[in-house]
Amino acid sequence: MAKSNKKSKKADEDMNKKKAEEMKAKTENGVDVDNEIEKDVDSTSNTESAPEVSMESLKSEIDQLNDKYLRLNAEYQNYRKRVEKEKSDIFKYGSEKLFIEMLPIMDNFERALSASEQENIESKVLDGIKMIKKSLDELFDRNGVKKIDAMGMPFDPIKHHAVMTVESDDESSDNVIEVFQDGYALNDKVIRPSMVKVSH
Repeated sequence: MAKSNKKSKKADEDMNKKKAEEMKAKTENGVDVDNEIEKDVDSTSNTESAPEVSMESLKSEIDQLNDKYLRLNAEYQNYRKRVEKEKSDIFKYGSEKLFIEMLPIMDNFERALSASEQENIESKVLDGIKMIKKSLDELFDRNGVKKIDAMGMPFDPIKHHAVMTVESDDESSDNVIEVFQDGYALNDKVIRPSMVKVSH
């Protein structure tokens, strides 16, 4: 045990001697020892500041990724809203084309009923026409197709299509005074404007 302590002491002494000799040699050769010490300190401080630079670059990268995520999320939300609106429009207006094609059939039934009323015709055929017309009215109503009220209403270029105009002396200018063909709307969207005569 004593021998090992002696050996370690001797090794320490040898090491200290060696360092002292190196320092002495440097001073003799004109090397600035203080400058060497400063260099050692600078090199250690540089290694300590290096992690700070990498932390800044990591923060910048995190900010960029976060910004990218927020943009992608906003784009996705906009896309989802657009798809939901399109889906809702399909449910609301998907049958538009079908009902536009059915409108001339409805017009023909209304003309037939109007002609029979003018000539006071009573028959089983007329009763059948009335029943079919009633079924059509119910079908239109169930699917949100409604007739546009035009007679006596102020002229609206979205709902009315003016095919004739007449001069008016009273206060009813720009009002519909006659309807030639009924207009229809599907869930508040005009699918056919009323064909009207307008006073001006």
